[in-house]
Amino acid sequence: MKPAKIAVICIAAVSAIGLALVVRAMGSSGAPAATAVAAVEAPPMAKVLVAAKDLEPGKRLTDSDLTWKDWPVAEVNPVFITDGSVPIPGAAAAEKPEDAKAETVRKAEEAAARVTRAAAELQTGGAKADYIGAVVREPILAGEPIVARKIVRAGDSGYMAAYLEPGMRAMAIGVTVESAAGGFILPGDRADVLLTREVKTPSGSAGGENAKFVSTTVMQNVKVLAIDQNTRAAEDAQAVVGATATLEVSGRDAEVLALAKSEGELSLVLRSYADTAGPSGRTAAATARGGATAANVVRVYRAGEAETVTVP
Repeated sequence: MKPAKIAVICIAAVSAIGLALVVRAMGSSGAPAATAVAAVEAPPMAKVLVAAKDLEPGKRLTDSDLTWKDWPVAEVNPVFITDGSVPIPGAAAAEKPEDAKAETVRKAEEAAARVTRAAAELQTGGAKADYIGAVVREPILAGEPIVARKIVRAGDSGYMAAYLEPGMRAMAIGVTVESAAGGFILPGDRADVLLTREVKTPSGSAGGENAKFVSTTVMQNVKVLAIDQNTRAAEDAQAVVGATATLEVSGRDAEVLALAKSEGELSLVLRSYADTAGPSGRTAAATARGGATAANVVRVYRAGEAETVTVP
């Protein structure tokens, strides 16, 4: 073989090897880009409100009972509670590919939504705060999404029945600004119930009677469930003026309170937060015969006729 042909073959071989190395290098440098693209196209996640621990029926939700959990947007059920930071598209919209411009607009809208949500949470606590104080209706396991059918929020039908402690009753009494501490008694406070009534006693003269008013504490340290139909005080509320106050009492105390309502005027006396650890319910003075008042019942006989007289 001529030397010229050998030289051409060698040059072609070297060129082929060099081209292969260049192609291989280009393939290696493109791998991170492909990985980065895959990372960008990861499924979007939404924040879903879930139970931070197992919740039993009758439990009143607090901040520590709830938490946010990352959830794939495609798997978010419409009944789940989200923080609103990520739009939840429909199935058709999720399958439709987006062009570069639409993708940029979407990301900008999501960023704006996150900023707006963060600002709102600084003032109101966000959507999570809307469910604090709600009562659990059905058992909820830790990590399970919070759904409306398993809780009762303030103002919903059935809230009062769910909020009551086992064995307790809700009973309303009429109040005014003067008989409810000037309106400074709010839902959740503790109060005493005073009964003011007129008592008649025999006078020295024949057939005469003396009348006077006495006041007695018939209930102590009872929980105020609501003022009118408000079970929670509004933000920064200093006073609530209402016509009725709903109290949490036992079944027996409800009978005592009902009898006291028929005997005179009831007033609520606000208790200090430092004075709420004592016993709750009817007082010893309210257990006298029928359980309504602090009075003793005396039977007086005049000319062969019996007369019942209430003596304080």
